[in-house]
Amino acid sequence: MILLDSLYKKKLTGLRDFAENRGITKNGSVEVLRARLIKNEILGLCDLSWDGIQAISHKEIGEILKIFGIKSSGSHKERRQRLWLHLNFDSRRMTIERLVELDRETLYDLCQKLEMPLTGTRAVLMGRVAGVLTNHLNGWGKIKRNLNRNGLKLDNDNLLLNEILGSQVENDKSYEDFIIPVPIATLEDAKDLLKIGIEKEDEKIKNDIKLIISRIEDLDRLIGTILKQYMGKWSQKERDLLIRLATRTEWPIEEKIVKKRFIAVSNDIAEAKGASMIEINIVGSKVNMSTEETIERIRSKINNF
Repeated sequence: MILLDSLYKKKLTGLRDFAENRGITKNGSVEVLRARLIKNEILGLCDLSWDGIQAISHKEIGEILKIFGIKSSGSHKERRQRLWLHLNFDSRRMTIERLVELDRETLYDLCQKLEMPLTGTRAVLMGRVAGVLTNHLNGWGKIKRNLNRNGLKLDNDNLLLNEILGSQVENDKSYEDFIIPVPIATLEDAKDLLKIGIEKEDEKIKNDIKLIISRIEDLDRLIGTILKQYMGKWSQKERDLLIRLATRTEWPIEEKIVKKRFIAVSNDIAEAKGASMIEINIVGSKVNMSTEETIERIRSKINNF
């Protein structure tokens, strides 16, 4: 059974047992706990902090709201507000009636997180928060009724979504080692491979490469999750899944040279993690480098000692 489907259908006791087995805090109502589990077990690779939510695109945040099983329509700002409320509050407690109990500092913080003006008296701030809660009434805090009753419809789109998000391999601890980060030296090699010779490329490619370098630890975790799911195999199937997931989460890999290097370092990281490299032609780095670039890489390594 798909993990997301299971989380939709489980009652409070089942969710608490699941959370305990995963080492996740199990307190809170059924909806609060379900949101926490979806955040950790389904969307663990997404940054869903307040700052992270601000950086998510309009389209992507709509897809994330669908995964949480709540209302996904509205403007970009409304989607951000709804997601933040769903992740941080119990809808039974965060009500308009409860706002009168909050002090000005708390209301100020709420206005800031809900992207509302911060000036005015306590009453004015309370009115702004109340307006947001009214606008999102019944749009967050509880999954849609049909999901609670029927779970997911297992059509092709949902099956693909499940594949992209990566269902967990349950009750099998032999693949946990793939989650362990690779040595720092491996990540440094990956960064070197990504940036060799980019000085001659245009600014977009340079910036795309720099962004991937800044997220190299995220790439390590993503590859580890895929290896865990597919029992340590690294073949064309797993590589295609990585590309789909990276594209879905807006990694900048549209440019041919960037994508080529992204794949090359991904293969190296997977191999360093001990993956079974099923297809011999994807083992190792496939970025074509000139002799001059190769010498430059070696010289750079020597200079670092």
